[in-house]
Amino acid sequence: MSGARGLRSLVLTGAALALTACALPAAWQPREVFKSDDFIVTFAREGDTVQSLADRFLGDPGKAWMIEDYNGLSRVAPGQEVVIPKKPWSPSGVYANGYQLVPVLVYHNIGPQAKGRLVMAARTFKQQMRYLKAHGYRVISLDDLVDYTELNRQLPRRSVVLTFDDGYKSFLQYAYPILKELGFTATLFVYTDYVGNGRNALNWDDLKSLAKQGFPIGAHSKTHNDLRRHSGESDDEFARRMQVELAEPLELFERRLGQAPQVIAYPYGAHDDALVKKVREHGYIAAFSVRREGNASFVPPLRIHRSQIYSEMTIEEFAKSLDVFQKEAFQ
Repeated sequence: MSGARGLRSLVLTGAALALTACALPAAWQPREVFKSDDFIVTFAREGDTVQSLADRFLGDPGKAWMIEDYNGLSRVAPGQEVVIPKKPWSPSGVYANGYQLVPVLVYHNIGPQAKGRLVMAARTFKQQMRYLKAHGYRVISLDDLVDYTELNRQLPRRSVVLTFDDGYKSFLQYAYPILKELGFTATLFVYTDYVGNGRNALNWDDLKSLAKQGFPIGAHSKTHNDLRRHSGESDDEFARRMQVELAEPLELFERRLGQAPQVIAYPYGAHDDALVKKVREHGYIAAFSVRREGNASFVPPLRIHRSQIYSEMTIEEFAKSLDVFQKEAFQ
């Protein structure tokens, strides 16, 4: 039994037992209604939460989002019937009324006070991170997002990805503590010419430590120059420059961190077809631009969008970068 017909049968069975349960002593009331290969229908017990149900039936409280998303709820009441999906039901994120979007946010520098558009005040960053937590957003890893574009993973409906560009030392002082406190991860895209280059830059030991603590390191080229083919640049000149900008950082990451990244953020978000081809040839599986919109599962993996978060944004403006669903009338 599977799919919509199987679920309908399960729910009807659960509903019938729920009516019966009303007339039974509390000790006799059913705690589990039915299981199939795809779903479990159960009644919540006294003291149950979506986390405890996920732990009991799915073996992982971290999968509570599956119960929340499928049932459209964030909490359960005693005796409430709950459908628990045992496996992904829409890895593509496409539904009858539209499709899921995953926003990818990009930050640069953080300081005690804002300075220009790209140096954000620490208090503003903290406010934004607490907003995500308070409003039920789930910060996922970049690997999760890449798996999603390959239809290998279903994501929570309110997923968001955090990224930081260039490799500023301020990440350790201002971003790292609040991210660790909230249980969030982030990917750092660094250009190798900047690593260890002055007191404002992260060094290789910093990056190695962060990677071990669940903050992956991605490529951002060697020099942070515009990677697109220059006017009048020959095929051989372009190929040699891409060898320096795209391949040399991979070798350096491998030597200093023990692993070469498979993802890259285009400097300034600038890219074109010729550059995308070179990025693919050098073994990158995902690449990121700067374009203010979320990503469907069918976004081209070498043209994934990121929304720049500026220092002067109000919390209301920040929230506009968090659109997680595109309504669409599919015929």
